[in-house]
Amino acid sequence: MDDAARRAAEVLIAARGRAFAFTGAGVSTESGIPDFRGPSGLWKRIPPEVFSIEYFFEYPGEAWRLYSELYAVLRSARPNPAHHALARLEKLGVIEAVVTQNIDGLHQAAGSRVVELHGTAGRAVCLSCGARYPVEEALRVIRRGDVPRCPRCGGLLKPDAVFFGEPLPEEALAEAFRLASRARAVLVVGTSLQVYPAALVPEEAARRGARLVIVNLEPTPLDWRAEVVVRESAARFLPRLVEEVERLLSGKDD
Repeated sequence: MDDAARRAAEVLIAARGRAFAFTGAGVSTESGIPDFRGPSGLWKRIPPEVFSIEYFFEYPGEAWRLYSELYAVLRSARPNPAHHALARLEKLGVIEAVVTQNIDGLHQAAGSRVVELHGTAGRAVCLSCGARYPVEEALRVIRRGDVPRCPRCGGLLKPDAVFFGEPLPEEALAEAFRLASRARAVLVVGTSLQVYPAALVPEEAARRGARLVIVNLEPTPLDWRAEVVVRESAARFLPRLVEEVERLLSGKDD
Protein backbone atom coordinates (compact mmCIF):
# COMPACT_ATOMS: atom_id res chain seq x y z
CA MET A 1 0.00 0.00 0.00
CA ASP A 2 1.21 3.52 -0.82
CA ASP A 3 1.15 5.07 2.64
CA ALA A 4 1.97 8.64 1.54
CA ALA A 5 -0.71 8.59 -1.15
CA ARG A 6 -3.26 7.21 1.29
CA ARG A 7 -2.50 9.79 3.97
CA ALA A 8 -2.63 12.61 1.40
CA ALA A 9 -5.93 11.28 0.07
CA GLU A 10 -7.38 11.19 3.58
CA VAL A 11 -6.39 14.82 4.18
CA LEU A 12 -7.97 15.99 0.94
CA ILE A 13 -11.14 13.94 1.33
CA ALA A 14 -11.63 15.27 4.86
CA ALA A 15 -11.55 18.79 3.41
CA ARG A 16 -13.62 17.85 0.37
CA GLY A 17 -15.09 20.91 -1.30
CA ARG A 18 -12.81 23.26 0.63
CA ALA A 19 -9.38 22.38 -0.75
CA PHE A 20 -7.29 23.67 -3.63
CA ALA A 21 -3.99 22.92 -5.30
CA PHE A 22 -1.13 25.41 -5.38
CA THR A 23 1.36 24.64 -8.14
CA GLY A 24 4.70 25.76 -9.52
CA ALA A 25 7.17 24.91 -12.24
CA GLY A 26 7.77 21.38 -10.94
CA VAL A 27 4.37 20.33 -12.26
CA SER A 28 5.42 21.09 -15.83
CA THR A 29 9.00 19.83 -15.97
CA GLU A 30 7.90 16.44 -17.28
CA SER A 31 6.11 18.24 -20.09
CA GLY A 32 9.53 19.44 -21.24
CA ILE A 33 9.33 22.88 -19.65
CA PRO A 34 12.42 23.75 -17.59
CA ASP A 35 11.99 24.97 -14.05
CA PHE A 36 13.68 28.17 -12.95
CA ARG A 37 15.95 27.40 -10.00
CA GLY A 38 16.95 23.76 -10.48
CA PRO A 39 20.36 22.49 -11.65
CA SER A 40 19.28 22.79 -15.29
CA GLY A 41 16.78 25.58 -14.67
CA LEU A 42 16.03 28.51 -16.91
CA TRP A 43 18.05 30.94 -14.81
CA LYS A 44 21.20 28.91 -15.50
CA ARG A 45 20.89 29.90 -19.18
CA ILE A 46 19.12 33.25 -19.06
CA PRO A 47 19.86 35.85 -16.35
CA PRO A 48 16.69 36.52 -14.31
CA GLU A 49 17.08 40.28 -14.80
CA VAL A 50 16.22 39.82 -18.48
CA PHE A 51 12.64 39.22 -17.35
CA SER A 52 12.47 42.29 -15.12
CA ILE A 53 10.13 45.10 -16.05
CA GLU A 54 13.05 47.55 -15.93
CA TYR A 55 14.97 45.55 -18.54
CA PHE A 56 11.84 45.29 -20.66
CA PHE A 57 11.34 49.06 -20.75
CA GLU A 58 15.00 49.64 -21.60
CA TYR A 59 15.38 46.85 -24.18
CA PRO A 60 11.88 45.81 -25.29
CA GLY A 61 13.04 44.26 -28.55
CA GLU A 62 15.66 42.07 -26.88
CA ALA A 63 13.26 41.09 -24.09
CA TRP A 64 10.65 40.07 -26.66
CA ARG A 65 13.24 38.07 -28.61
CA LEU A 66 14.26 36.09 -25.52
CA TYR A 67 10.62 35.65 -24.57
CA SER A 68 9.89 34.24 -28.02
CA GLU A 69 12.45 31.49 -27.33
CA LEU A 70 10.72 30.60 -24.08
CA TYR A 71 7.29 30.71 -25.71
CA ALA A 72 8.40 28.27 -28.41
CA VAL A 73 9.06 25.72 -25.64
CA LEU A 74 5.74 26.43 -23.91
CA ARG A 75 3.73 26.23 -27.12
CA SER A 76 5.00 22.73 -27.93
CA ALA A 77 4.33 21.33 -24.43
CA ARG A 78 1.39 19.10 -23.57
CA PRO A 79 -0.16 18.27 -20.18
CA ASN A 80 1.54 15.42 -18.34
CA PRO A 81 0.04 12.96 -15.81
CA ALA A 82 0.34 15.54 -13.01
CA HIS A 83 -1.90 18.02 -14.84
CA HIS A 84 -4.43 15.33 -15.66
CA ALA A 85 -4.40 14.07 -12.07
CA LEU A 86 -5.20 17.53 -10.70
CA ALA A 87 -8.03 17.90 -13.19
CA ARG A 88 -9.35 14.51 -12.04
CA LEU A 89 -9.24 15.57 -8.39
CA GLU A 90 -11.38 18.56 -9.32
CA LYS A 91 -13.88 16.38 -11.18
CA LEU A 92 -14.09 14.15 -8.11
CA GLY A 93 -15.00 17.21 -6.05
CA VAL A 94 -11.90 16.94 -3.88
CA ILE A 95 -10.28 20.23 -4.89
CA GLU A 96 -12.14 23.23 -6.22
CA ALA A 97 -9.41 24.93 -8.27
CA VAL A 98 -5.73 25.13 -9.09
CA VAL A 99 -3.87 28.28 -8.08
CA THR A 100 -0.72 28.33 -10.18
CA GLN A 101 2.45 30.32 -10.61
CA ASN A 102 2.87 28.79 -14.07
CA ILE A 103 2.17 30.68 -17.28
CA ASP A 104 2.14 27.69 -19.65
CA GLY A 105 -1.63 27.06 -19.78
CA LEU A 106 -1.22 23.32 -19.25
CA HIS A 107 -3.62 23.14 -16.31
CA GLN A 108 -6.34 24.65 -18.48
CA ALA A 109 -5.51 22.26 -21.29
CA ALA A 110 -5.99 19.36 -18.87
CA GLY A 111 -9.38 20.69 -17.78
CA SER A 112 -8.75 22.42 -14.45
CA ARG A 113 -10.28 25.65 -13.20
CA VAL A 114 -7.22 27.84 -12.84
CA VAL A 115 -6.23 31.01 -11.02
CA GLU A 116 -3.12 32.37 -12.76
CA LEU A 117 -1.06 34.36 -10.28
CA HIS A 118 1.73 35.16 -12.77
CA GLY A 119 -0.35 35.77 -15.88
CA THR A 120 -0.28 33.76 -19.07
CA ALA A 121 2.17 33.18 -21.88
CA GLY A 122 -0.48 33.13 -24.57
CA ARG A 123 -1.37 36.82 -24.58
CA ALA A 124 0.24 40.20 -25.08
CA VAL A 125 -1.02 43.27 -23.21
CA CYS A 126 -0.79 46.95 -24.10
CA LEU A 127 0.94 48.89 -21.35
CA SER A 128 -0.97 52.05 -22.30
CA CYS A 129 -4.62 51.04 -22.81
CA GLY A 130 -4.67 47.49 -21.39
CA ALA A 131 -5.91 45.84 -24.59
CA ARG A 132 -4.95 42.18 -24.94
CA TYR A 133 -4.04 40.23 -28.07
CA PRO A 134 -2.90 36.70 -28.91
CA VAL A 135 0.83 36.62 -28.30
CA GLU A 136 1.42 35.21 -31.80
CA GLU A 137 0.45 38.62 -33.24
CA ALA A 138 3.26 40.27 -31.29
CA LEU A 139 5.73 37.52 -32.18
CA ARG A 140 5.10 38.05 -35.89
CA VAL A 141 6.17 41.67 -35.42
CA ILE A 142 9.30 40.55 -33.55
CA ARG A 143 10.23 38.20 -36.39
CA ARG A 144 10.14 41.21 -38.73
CA GLY A 145 12.64 42.94 -36.45
CA ASP A 146 10.19 45.47 -35.01
CA VAL A 147 8.92 46.12 -31.48
CA PRO A 148 5.23 45.15 -31.06
CA ARG A 149 2.83 48.06 -30.70
CA CYS A 150 -0.86 48.17 -29.86
CA PRO A 151 -3.03 48.36 -33.01
CA ARG A 152 -5.56 50.39 -31.03
CA CYS A 153 -3.46 53.11 -29.39
CA GLY A 154 0.15 52.54 -30.45
CA GLY A 155 1.29 51.70 -26.92
CA LEU A 156 4.06 49.22 -26.20
CA LEU A 157 2.97 45.59 -26.06
CA LYS A 158 4.36 43.28 -23.40
CA PRO A 159 3.88 39.56 -22.75
CA ASP A 160 0.89 39.18 -20.40
CA ALA A 161 3.03 37.34 -17.88
CA VAL A 162 4.23 38.95 -14.66
CA PHE A 163 7.81 40.18 -14.95
CA PHE A 164 10.07 40.78 -11.95
CA GLY A 165 9.18 44.15 -10.46
CA GLU A 166 5.52 43.99 -11.55
CA PRO A 167 2.55 43.49 -9.22
CA LEU A 168 0.49 40.32 -9.48
CA PRO A 169 -2.91 40.61 -11.21
CA GLU A 170 -5.33 42.01 -8.63
CA GLU A 171 -8.28 39.77 -9.50
CA ALA A 172 -6.20 36.59 -9.51
CA LEU A 173 -4.54 37.46 -6.22
CA ALA A 174 -7.88 38.27 -4.60
CA GLU A 175 -9.38 34.97 -5.77
CA ALA A 176 -6.35 33.04 -4.51
CA PHE A 177 -6.65 34.60 -1.06
CA ARG A 178 -10.40 33.96 -1.07
CA LEU A 179 -9.68 30.27 -1.59
CA ALA A 180 -7.00 30.38 1.11
CA SER A 181 -9.36 32.04 3.59
CA ARG A 182 -11.85 29.16 3.44
CA ALA A 183 -9.56 26.21 2.71
CA ARG A 184 -9.37 23.23 5.02
CA ALA A 185 -6.54 21.70 2.99
CA VAL A 186 -4.00 22.76 0.37
CA LEU A 187 -2.18 20.42 -2.00
CA VAL A 188 1.15 22.15 -2.75
CA VAL A 189 2.84 20.69 -5.83
CA GLY A 190 6.10 21.40 -7.62
CA THR A 191 7.04 24.68 -6.00
CA SER A 192 9.87 25.83 -3.73
CA LEU A 193 7.51 28.32 -2.02
CA GLN A 194 10.23 30.95 -2.29
CA VAL A 195 8.56 33.34 -4.75
CA TYR A 196 6.60 36.14 -3.12
CA PRO A 197 3.94 37.36 -2.89
CA ALA A 198 2.56 34.14 -4.45
CA ALA A 199 3.92 31.99 -1.60
CA LEU A 200 1.80 34.00 0.83
CA VAL A 201 -1.28 32.14 -0.46
CA PRO A 202 -0.51 28.71 1.08
CA GLU A 203 1.03 30.46 4.08
CA GLU A 204 -2.26 32.26 4.69
CA ALA A 205 -4.22 29.04 4.34
CA ALA A 206 -1.93 27.31 6.84
CA ARG A 207 -2.18 30.27 9.24
CA ARG A 208 -5.96 29.83 9.19
CA GLY A 209 -5.66 26.16 10.02
CA ALA A 210 -5.63 24.45 6.63
CA ARG A 211 -3.88 21.09 6.49
CA LEU A 212 -0.99 20.89 4.01
CA VAL A 213 0.16 18.17 1.65
CA ILE A 214 3.44 19.07 -0.08
CA VAL A 215 4.77 17.26 -3.13
CA ASN A 216 8.14 18.65 -4.18
CA LEU A 217 11.57 17.27 -4.94
CA GLU A 218 13.33 19.80 -2.68
CA PRO A 219 12.53 21.08 0.84
CA THR A 220 10.20 24.05 1.21
CA PRO A 221 9.78 26.57 4.05
CA LEU A 222 6.37 25.06 4.90
CA ASP A 223 7.46 21.43 5.18
CA TRP A 224 7.40 21.68 8.98
CA ARG A 225 3.70 22.55 8.89
CA ALA A 226 2.69 19.85 6.43
CA GLU A 227 0.99 16.61 7.47
CA VAL A 228 2.34 14.83 4.40
CA VAL A 229 5.59 15.66 2.59
CA VAL A 230 6.48 13.73 -0.57
CA ARG A 231 9.91 13.97 -2.22
CA GLU A 232 8.85 12.71 -5.61
CA SER A 233 7.98 14.18 -8.98
CA ALA A 234 4.41 15.37 -9.40
CA ALA A 235 3.90 13.27 -12.53
CA ARG A 236 4.80 10.09 -10.59
CA PHE A 237 3.00 10.75 -7.33
CA LEU A 238 -0.24 12.51 -8.26
CA PRO A 239 -1.70 9.65 -10.35
CA ARG A 240 -1.22 7.37 -7.32
CA LEU A 241 -2.90 9.97 -5.15
CA VAL A 242 -5.89 9.97 -7.50
CA GLU A 243 -6.09 6.18 -7.29
CA GLU A 244 -6.18 6.37 -3.49
CA VAL A 245 -8.83 9.08 -3.55
CA GLU A 246 -11.00 7.06 -5.91
CA ARG A 247 -10.54 3.92 -3.79
CA LEU A 248 -11.46 5.69 -0.56
CA LEU A 249 -14.44 7.46 -2.10
CA SER A 250 -15.73 4.17 -3.46
CA GLY A 251 -15.64 2.69 0.04
CA LYS A 252 -13.02 0.07 -0.84
CA ASP A 253 -10.44 -0.43 1.89
CA ASP A 254 -8.14 -3.33 1.18
